[in-house]
Amino acid sequence: MKLHHLAALAFALGTSGAAMAQAQQGVTKDTITLGSIQDLSGPLAGFGKQVRFGMMLRVDEANEQGGVDGRKLELKVEDSGYDPKRAVLAAQKLVNQDKIFMMVGHIGTAQNMAAMPVQFAKNIINFFPVTAAREMYEPFNRLKYAFAATYYDQIRQALPVLMKEKGAKKVCTIYQDDEFGLEVERGGEAALKKMGMEYAEKTSFKRGATDFSSQVAKMKSAGCDFVVLGTIIRETIGTIGESRKTGFNPTFLGSSAAYTDLIHKLGGKAMDGLYATMTVQNPYLDEASQPIRFWATKYKTKFNEDPTVFSVYGYDIIDAFIRAAQKAGKNLTTDSFIKAMDTMVIPPDIFGSPESTFSPTKRLGNDISRMSQIQDGKWKVVSDYVKP
Repeated sequence: MKLHHLAALAFALGTSGAAMAQAQQGVTKDTITLGSIQDLSGPLAGFGKQVRFGMMLRVDEANEQGGVDGRKLELKVEDSGYDPKRAVLAAQKLVNQDKIFMMVGHIGTAQNMAAMPVQFAKNIINFFPVTAAREMYEPFNRLKYAFAATYYDQIRQALPVLMKEKGAKKVCTIYQDDEFGLEVERGGEAALKKMGMEYAEKTSFKRGATDFSSQVAKMKSAGCDFVVLGTIIRETIGTIGESRKTGFNPTFLGSSAAYTDLIHKLGGKAMDGLYATMTVQNPYLDEASQPIRFWATKYKTKFNEDPTVFSVYGYDIIDAFIRAAQKAGKNLTTDSFIKAMDTMVIPPDIFGSPESTFSPTKRLGNDISRMSQIQDGKWKVVSDYVKP
């Protein structure tokens, strides 16, 4: 009788264990459902489309090879239009309707901050968002993972190096009036403070602004010879274009948000000379490195357009997810994924990313970056990684 009871108990425990395993949202016997929120219609639509294509390329490669532990990856993408309110709605749809396992590569600082509470309420990880704000891993939350050296650290480390090289005396900043722009502004402020200096002029603009003449006039009259740009695409081009027009020619330094081929493609010759901090390099089709050329050609064949650094981010984010999911093994859950990430090391890739390491308490892969400059209409890497 006792044995019978034990057997029944063991059976009950076994089935409840199976039921629990079944209950992991977004993971079935055959599929893993991932969600992403991109800007496909707003000011960063260029980036959003590229991140999405990069992700799709890696998802398709994985599925062609049989998926992850026999499960096919399914990627659901929603459009935020770079609007935090729409990001919340997109997160609600992905989390509650599409029942995603994880949010991957969500673009935008304010947008991530708006969406994270929706995810965290349902125990859904925010994996490698496409923004380098400190809030992507601070304050600590077991569901946060970030890959990019922060805007704050990028500028804090690069500014003194470039100022010294240029012999700059007066630094101004123009930044987007939100968490993204402020992070760039604060990084510059911290670097200047250490040098016993402060900004000679600070000026900002609202998200989506198109006219920067008053901001440029302010910086010009302050006599700045160096400008820190808390700008992305249009605002980088607009600020530099306006400056050149009015004969204001300081050294311009942007963050990785301004490190995009769209700057020289849309802004033309006037953009030559701009510096930006970055990690992985833009994959030009005529790149000297054969592996990058091969990858870029594969991308172009599939999507009929040139890849960009944002395509690489998308590709790398899915690649990192696959590494961790494979390490987590057949029983893929939020907990087993976190356990796999606790000892994760992601090696440098063909695009020149630094090694990333994670632990139970370290949720930012690495905090180093390097610099590139636009020379003759193309980004060229001009520095090694700047160690903090």
